[in-house]
Amino acid sequence: MEQDERLFHASSFGAVATAYAEHRPDYAQAAVRWALEPAPGLRVLDLGAGTGKLTATLVAVGADVTAVEPDPAMLAELRRVLPAIPARSGSAEAIPLPDASVDAVLSGNAMHWFDMAVAGPEIARVLAPGGVLAGLWNVMDDRVDWVAELARVSGSAVIGPRDTPTSWRAETANMHLPKIGGAARFGSPEQAEFPHGQRRTAGSLVATLATRAGMLVMPEQEHEATVGRIRAFLASRPETADGEFDLPMLTCVLRVRRL
Repeated sequence: MEQDERLFHASSFGAVATAYAEHRPDYAQAAVRWALEPAPGLRVLDLGAGTGKLTATLVAVGADVTAVEPDPAMLAELRRVLPAIPARSGSAEAIPLPDASVDAVLSGNAMHWFDMAVAGPEIARVLAPGGVLAGLWNVMDDRVDWVAELARVSGSAVIGPRDTPTSWRAETANMHLPKIGGAARFGSPEQAEFPHGQRRTAGSLVATLATRAGMLVMPEQEHEATVGRIRAFLASRPETADGEFDLPMLTCVLRVRRL
């Protein structure tokens, strides 16, 4: 049942691929550099690459990137936006790359969709010895008062435990690390957070939240009620009521090395 729900949520993004590309944030370059720091080289697989948000940041820091994405609509958008990047259809559980062919496997806001009992050995297979596996999550900084209140108003289906720094460490470590296919394959985990942000308006922030999996699978009446609450809250706050504002964020990273 849990796996069926995970697959249901994971497959919801293709219908909004264009909106995802427009509204989702990129990743802090400092976070990407830290993720790659222990890697033996710059051959990088962006796994579950979506529309290429992390791919573009990897290119910007000088990595030699290959993108792999299972959803055809998301993959088409990635190829449109980044036509020079090799982009293949595939999944974390069946990676279409040879053994030991990359120095790092990075995943942006996608590792929680992987079946790590299967994906862990697959990732270890394509990684060169000493290679790095890293998950990156863009989270809203709920240490800022209005962001914490937005999370409360939106509800956990929209802004959940992985989406704020208060609980992302425990949530990601507990969910992913015990399932990476045997402790002998990977070393000890490291976690870090890096300041980030996104320039938004109230309308574009609502559009961003509308690309969350929890929103995409909501019944229509619940979806409309949730959007209404969020709009009313943003209109009531001096930080967000008029014009553009900075959405305080962090890019959080979980990395491990292949032994």
